[in-house]
Amino acid sequence: MRYMIMVKATQDSEAGAMPTRELVDAMMAFNEELVKAGIMKGGDGLQPSAKGARVQFDGSKRTVVDGPFAETKELVAGYWLWECKSLDEAISWVKRCPNPMPGPSEIEIRPVVDIADFGEAVSPETAATWERLKNEVEGQG
Repeated sequence: MRYMIMVKATQDSEAGAMPTRELVDAMMAFNEELVKAGIMKGGDGLQPSAKGARVQFDGSKRTVVDGPFAETKELVAGYWLWECKSLDEAISWVKRCPNPMPGPSEIEIRPVVDIADFGEAVSPETAATWERLKNEVEGQG
């Protein structure tokens, strides 16, 4: 099963503070372990929300809201996409991760929805299109 692993933002990450060389080295060593174990499928850090935007939807209306966004605890500073056998395996790997921030931090783990999870809402044609698109994206890497 695939899992999205989200490193939550902190005041430091939102201020654009860069990690120390020691933390970068520790995170690269951890990423290397993930890749060798076949767990890591992708991931990156994100720029502070001040450099981003949100698009809000209400029916056919679209409203663009420029960052920064006030609720730091609700923001994501980085992510991984992992393939794990279970949530317990993902938790085990996250517990091995170096603390990604200079102070207290949090990492959220969420299962990725599979096309089959949508059940009757997905026609066989739509499922086939999804599989084709997924294969095309994976072939780009």
